Formats: sequence, structure tokens, C-alpha cells
Amino acid sequence: MSSPLNLGAISPIVDTNTRKTTNWPLLLLNCTFVAIGVIGGPLLSRLYYLHGGSRSWLSSCTQTAGFPILFLPLLSLFVQSRSQGESLSVFFMEPKLFILSAIIGVLFGLDNFMYSLGLSYTPVSTSSILFSTNLAFLAVFAFFIVKQKFTPYSVNAVILMTLGSVLLALRSEGDRPAGVSNAQYWLGFILTLGSAAVLGLLWPLVEMSYSKSTRPVNYGVVLQFQINLAIFATLFSLTGMAINKDFQAMGKEANEYGLGNGMYYLVLCAGTVVWQLTFIGGLGVIFCANSLLNGVLGAVLLPITNLAAVIFYHEKFNGLKAMSLVLCLWGFTSYFYGEYSMNKKLKNSPQAQLGENCAKNEVLSPV
Repeated sequence: MSSPLNLGAISPIVDTNTRKTTNWPLLLLNCTFVAIGVIGGPLLSRLYYLHGGSRSWLSSCTQTAGFPILFLPLLSLFVQSRSQGESLSVFFMEPKLFILSAIIGVLFGLDNFMYSLGLSYTPVSTSSILFSTNLAFLAVFAFFIVKQKFTPYSVNAVILMTLGSVLLALRSEGDRPAGVSNAQYWLGFILTLGSAAVLGLLWPLVEMSYSKSTRPVNYGVVLQFQINLAIFATLFSLTGMAINKDFQAMGKEANEYGLGNGMYYLVLCAGTVVWQLTFIGGLGVIFCANSLLNGVLGAVLLPITNLAAVIFYHEKFNGLKAMSLVLCLWGFTSYFYGEYSMNKKLKNSPQAQLGENCAKNEVLSPV
């Protein structure tokens, strides 16, 4: 496999004192997916609500319903594995991963609904501020669930980004959207904060699920895990839509949508694709690195999401948001510099050289 971006490449993980080397091209690709989703997803969801959309179950469904696009790369990896004579039992993920992805998928469906309903009562800037607390929840859960090892750089990143979020939270006046009551605003506030806590639990659970596999976890398994997770999350949302009679209401809502009938469906379809990039990117980041980095990445994108809301929805931007942007970027740089330094030391250590030699003698799945 000559290309460093080949998704069928052997897992980049090499255990050496609980550290692992990093496939940087694949990691950066997944970081890009996360960035597109974290910035574009909330904007598209808010666009749905701003012009007449009111179906929170429908909005939550768009966050995972884009999973069919993942069948194309998975099919490519399947054809590659068959051409190399690999058995079906080796290519497909283990039953235990199927069960774990299904359970996590239902929890993701619940989390998506909490976030969607919260976003319907709060502006993008406020919801993204609240959701950024996900990093603090994730750090705690990762420590207890997957024994996440903290370095001075990662601790510095968490502290800086948390401070940036607190600064943003100080600016709350005038945030309540028109037509939203005080009770609805605080309901949205609580639901969004709860959604951040649930997601902070789910990402470490995904990382723990990977560790339960008795075979090497490669990108083909990551795709299967995401597809199954998304299927169960979508089924959860579809059940809510059916109970809430969203299917019967969609036609009328589309006709009354402020941007027009065609734009109504375009916004929903665009949302499904963009949100799907968020989740497959998040799983890819965990595969290449760890769940903490996924949380750090989401936190550093927070002020950028706020800037996008200022540009597209004319939300206010002040000195506190500027300071938050600086702190988040500083924290993000600190985290990546720490990871780069640790990987450089790892590659040059005698233990890493021994690990690479041992890896060459092991029989690993090429997909």
C-alpha cells in the first residue's frame, strides 16, 4: 500500500507504554470531516428552525440518516479484502462490536434529540457555548472509562478551552430568540447541557468498544461500527417521528417554509450529509488517536462556529468572544504540539523500534 491515505492500511496503532504512533494523513482527513460537521451542522439545523421548521425529531434524524454514503468506501474495502483472499469472518466486525455499536447508537439517538430540541430554543452561539462543556465531561469520563493518560500539554489544553467557554458563557444577554419564552429558553439551556454530558460519555464508550475487539481494529471495522451505530440512532429518531406524526406534517411544513419548498428539503438533505461527516470523522479521530483529541477538536471549533453564526445569522461578536477564540486556539496548539512531541520521542525510542519489528512478524488484517 503505497498511498498514506489508503483507508485499507493496517491499523496505525503500535502499543508502547500505552502510547501509539499516529497516521497523520488519515488523522488530518478525519479532523477535516469533524470541522465541516461541527461548523456546518449547527448552522444548517438552526437554518431549519429559523424559517419555520419545528420538528425536533426530524432535525435529530438528519444527524445520523446520512449513513448510506458510507457504504461506498466500505464496499471498496470489501472488494479489496476479497481480492486479497481474506475470509468474510475476518473482514466483518465481531458480534460484540455489533452489539456495542447498537447500544451506543440508541444513546446517540437520544443525545441527538436532546441537542436538536435545545437548539430550537437557543441561538447557535449559546448552544455551541453550552455544548463546549462536552470537553470537560469527556475528560472525566475518558479518565475513568479508558484510563486516558494526561500530559501537561493535554491538561493545559483542557484548562485553556474550558476558560474560553466560561468567557463566552459570561455573555448571555439578548440571546433569547424572538418568540421563545423564558421557560423554553431555559429548557433549551438544560437540554443542550445534558446533551454535552451524554456525548462526553459516548465517545469514551466508543474508544472502549474498540479495545474489546480481539482482532486489530482497522478502518473497515470503524466504518461498519459507524454504519451500525447510525442505523440504530436513526431508528430511534424515526420511532420518535412516527409517534409525533412528523411524517404527516412534513408536507405542510415544507409548503410553509420561509425559504421555499425546495430549499426545505435541500436544507434537510445537506444537514444529513454534513452531520454524517461529523460522526465518521469523530470515530476516525478516536481510531487514529483517542477520544480526548476528538473533544479538544470540537472545543477549538467552537469560536469558529460562533464566527460563522455572526456572519450568516448576524449574531453579536464582542471582546469576550475574541478572547475565547485566542484561548481555544492556544489550547488546540498546545495539545497538538504535545502529541507531536510524544510521537517523535516514541518513534525514536528503542521500544518503538522493537515494537515495529514485532509488528512485521504478526499476521494482521490488511483491511
